Amino acid sequence: MSDFPRWRYFLVAIVLVLGTLYALPNLYPPKPAVQVSASHSAPVDQALQQKIAATLQSAKIPFIDQSLKHDVSRGDYVLIGFANGDLQKSAADALKQALGDEYAEAFNLQSTVPAWLSAIGARPMPLGLDLQGGVRFLMAVDQNDVVDKQEIRYTQDITSLLKDKKISFISVARNATRGQGVNVVLGSAADRSAASDAIATEYTDLSVSDGANTGDRYVLNAVIKPNKLRDLATSAIRQNLATLSNRINALGVSEPVIQVQGEDHISVELAGVQDPAEAKKVIGATATLQYVAGIGDGRDPAVQDAVKTGNIPPDAHLYPGREGDPRGPYLVSKSVIASGDELVDASSGNDSQTGSPMVSVTLNSAGAAKMLDFTRDNVGKPMAVVYVERTTDTKVVDGKEVRTPKTTYTVINYASINGVFSNKFQTTGLGSNKEASELALLLRGGSLAAQMDIVQEGVIGPSMGQDNIDKGLKAVLLGLGLVLLAAAIYYKLFGLVADVALFFNLVILVAVMSMIGVTLTMPGIAGIVLTLGMAIDANVLICERVREELRNGSTPLAAIRAGYEKAWATILDANVTHLIAALALTTMGSGPIKGFGVTLLIGILTSMFTSVTVTHAITALIHGGRKLKTLSV
Repeated sequence: MSDFPRWRYFLVAIVLVLGTLYALPNLYPPKPAVQVSASHSAPVDQALQQKIAATLQSAKIPFIDQSLKHDVSRGDYVLIGFANGDLQKSAADALKQALGDEYAEAFNLQSTVPAWLSAIGARPMPLGLDLQGGVRFLMAVDQNDVVDKQEIRYTQDITSLLKDKKISFISVARNATRGQGVNVVLGSAADRSAASDAIATEYTDLSVSDGANTGDRYVLNAVIKPNKLRDLATSAIRQNLATLSNRINALGVSEPVIQVQGEDHISVELAGVQDPAEAKKVIGATATLQYVAGIGDGRDPAVQDAVKTGNIPPDAHLYPGREGDPRGPYLVSKSVIASGDELVDASSGNDSQTGSPMVSVTLNSAGAAKMLDFTRDNVGKPMAVVYVERTTDTKVVDGKEVRTPKTTYTVINYASINGVFSNKFQTTGLGSNKEASELALLLRGGSLAAQMDIVQEGVIGPSMGQDNIDKGLKAVLLGLGLVLLAAAIYYKLFGLVADVALFFNLVILVAVMSMIGVTLTMPGIAGIVLTLGMAIDANVLICERVREELRNGSTPLAAIRAGYEKAWATILDANVTHLIAALALTTMGSGPIKGFGVTLLIGILTSMFTSVTVTHAITALIHGGRKLKTLSV
C-alpha cells in the first residue's frame, strides 16, 4: 500500500529480528551447579579440578561439565554443572567431605545460553524469589547502637573542641546510663561557663546543662536532643538500607529486594541463593575497620600480664591477632581514631614493596583531620588496624532456634607510624588477594550506621519456584491461546493478522525485559497476561473502524487506510491512561507491586507498536497492489 512507506517495513523487520534474538535466551534455563572456591589461600587450579572430578567419579555422581572461572568479587573458582538438584546436593556434600575446610562449596546456577547469543549481549531474565527460590531475611536495626555511636562521637568531638578553644578540663566521658549524654568535668565555674557556651554554639543538637558540683569539680551535662535522636534513628535505617544494597550488589548477588519493614526492621530477599548459611555470610557480615592507637603486642610484659591475669587497663582492649600471627594478642586503645563510617573509598591490590595483599583506603574530611592530628603527634608510635565483624550464631535449644549476636575483633595490622598522613593510606596484613578484595568491597559498600541482627529467615526451595514457573507458563499460554482463538474466529483474516502481532508482542516484551534486566516474578507474569489481554483492544478498534468504513461505502483499501488513521487517536488515549497508572505503580510501588508496574509499562509500549505498526505492515503486504472487492474482517 502506498500509505505504508518502505522504511517502516525495514523498521518492523529489524525490531522483530532483534526481539526474537534477545528473547531466545529465555528458552535456555540455567542448570544446577556447585561452586568451589578457596576459603583461605588454597590454590584454585587444574589440580583442584582433577581432584573434584576424581571425588565425583568415586562417589558415582555424574556431572555435565566443570570449568575454571574468575570473578572480580569472588576471585578464582570452579563451577561444576549437574542435570538436577538432587545430584547438585549430593555433589556438594561429597566435595565438602573431600576438600575439607580449605575450600568452600556453594550452590549456584550455570547458564546454558549459547555462546553466540552471549556474544551479542543477549541474556535471560533474572527470576525473582518466588520463581527461582532463594532466601528471605528480616533484620532488626539496633537503635541502641545508634545512640552509643553518636555519644562516643560527641565525646571525641567535645574533647577536640575544648582543646581547640584552650579551655582546661579534667575529663570528658559518656554517662554510665545510655542516652544520658556526655559528662564534662572542669576545674572551675569559669571554665564550665566557657565550655557550656562553646558546646552550645558548636553543637546545636546537644542540650547543655549544669550538673552537680563535687568539691572543686564542676560538671557539665551534654545530652542529645529528642528530635535529633529521632532523626538519627531514621537516618540509620536509610543508611543501612543503602549500605546493604551496595554490599549485596558489589558481592554479585543478583536482583536483591531490600526494603524497610515497620519502624526498625529491614527485609532482604535474595533470589537464586540456595544456601542460607552462605546468604548470611553475605548480608550478615557487618565487616569494617577501626584505626586505633597501639599500646603493645604479645612480646610486651604488660600484654603478657593482661593475658595471664585478665586485668586489662580500663582505657584499653585486648584483641587477638590473625591466625598464626606470632606477635598477637595486642593491647590497643579504646579511643578510635577513624572508623568505617568515615571511609569514602577502598580498593584492593598488592603492596609495591612486599607484594602482599593490601587495601588502599580513602577517608572523608572529618576522618582525615583526625588521622592527620594523630599521626602528626605520634610518629614512631604504633597504630593498630582492627577488623570488626558482627555475625549471628544460631543454636537449637529445646527444639527452638536461638540466635545470638556475636562481634569479633581481630588486629590485622600493627605497625609503627613512619610519617604523617591524613586521608589516603594503605592497610596491609591481609591473608590473601581474595580476602583483600572482599574487604574492599564491604568497605566500599559503606559502613552500617547501626548494627543489625537477623530475627527471622525463610527459604523458598527451587522446586517450589519451578512449580510457580510451570503455573505461570500455563497461565500465559492459556490466556494467549484463548485470545488468539477469539480474534481469529471473530475477525477472520484480520484476526489472524492480529494474532501474529500479539505473538510478536509477547516476544518483544520478553526481549525488552531481558535486555534491561527486569526481574521476572509472579506479579510480573500477571502483568504479561494482562498485557496480552489488553493488547488485542487496539486491533478490535481498528477492525471495527474498518467494518464501519466498509458499511459506509468505502473501498476495501480506503477502509483499511481510514481504519488505522481514525482508530489511532482512540488507541493513543486509552494507552496513555494505562501508562499513567503503570508509571504510578512503578515509581511509587515497591517489591511485587513495582514488578507488576514495570511489566505493565513495558507491555503497553510494545503492544502499541505491534498492534498498530506491525499489523499495518502485514496488512499492507497482504492487500497492497491488489484489486479487492471485499475484506475478510
